[in-house]
Amino acid sequence: MSILLALLIFSALVIVHELGHFLLAKKNGITVTEFSVGMGPRLLSHEWGGTRYSLKLLPFGGSCMMVGEEEESDEEGSFGSKSVGARIAVIAAGPVFNFLLAFLLSLVIVSCVGYDDTVVDVTPGYPAAQAGMQDGDRIVRMGGSRTWLYREISLFNSLYQGQKAEVTYRRGGEEHTVLLTPVLGEDGFYRYGFEKTGERTKGTIMQTVGYSMAELRYWLKATMESLLKLVQGQVGLDDMSGPVGIVDAIGETYEESRTDGWYYVMLNMFMMAILLSVNLGVMNLLPIPALDGGRLVFLLIEAVRGKALPQEKESMVHFLGFVLLMGFMVVVLLNDIRHLFLK
Repeated sequence: MSILLALLIFSALVIVHELGHFLLAKKNGITVTEFSVGMGPRLLSHEWGGTRYSLKLLPFGGSCMMVGEEEESDEEGSFGSKSVGARIAVIAAGPVFNFLLAFLLSLVIVSCVGYDDTVVDVTPGYPAAQAGMQDGDRIVRMGGSRTWLYREISLFNSLYQGQKAEVTYRRGGEEHTVLLTPVLGEDGFYRYGFEKTGERTKGTIMQTVGYSMAELRYWLKATMESLLKLVQGQVGLDDMSGPVGIVDAIGETYEESRTDGWYYVMLNMFMMAILLSVNLGVMNLLPIPALDGGRLVFLLIEAVRGKALPQEKESMVHFLGFVLLMGFMVVVLLNDIRHLFLK
């Protein structure tokens, strides 16, 4: 079941990503030769409006093939014949659609089960209580960043274990700011001395929309902070998950949820899809050759220079980037398998 669920989630994320490219290409008059769902040999296909729509054998992934996307072409409707702004919009649309999907799924979750606000209970004897914080205080800022969800507070504590933090909380309409130094608990985890109060909160329609945006913001922040830790060398290969690790995580989430019923299985799968969709969007925007971000770099250079770099040079850079990316993915995959056998 975990493999099936993973295939469904991965496929949905890739199809939405490619749909972004497709819709913006069509809007800008770029000829799309084929839009496909799945990979491999075609099972079904139909040509309509100059585009072949295909359902392929392997039930994962998808593609949007445009004229002149990978090679120079003077043909009307080719990718290269459009303005640099139009091409930037087409390339950026894939990641943007992943973020849009994450927001829509967040909207479903927040509508169904509410949001985790930042009202806290304070533990006696810990730094928060000693600084004057009380049960029912709402934390509105931590470490210089606005907080909407309690998970943002948990994320800060996880990423910056043992570090002092400036905390701003609201009580009775007034805001107060304190500087807290966490203390080491018996479980080996540094704590400031507060924890979330009660269950998730349901709000008005406007609050639901706002906190759905906060959900998206949280996952974007968590992804970016994790990438920064990786670049800084504070996160290693053992802290990363590739395809096998993700499938395993989906399987564990499914097993933990199914005793509560399919309703909670669905919500937890949506949560996994939000995490993966945001990660896919962010990773694709990184300035790495062969990814959308790498292509955007070349388009931005073209916008500054006023002319494109030679196509063959750009293609070579993307090819080398693809080879290195595949090599990295193999390393991550092997590490995933090693962790699986060590469990």
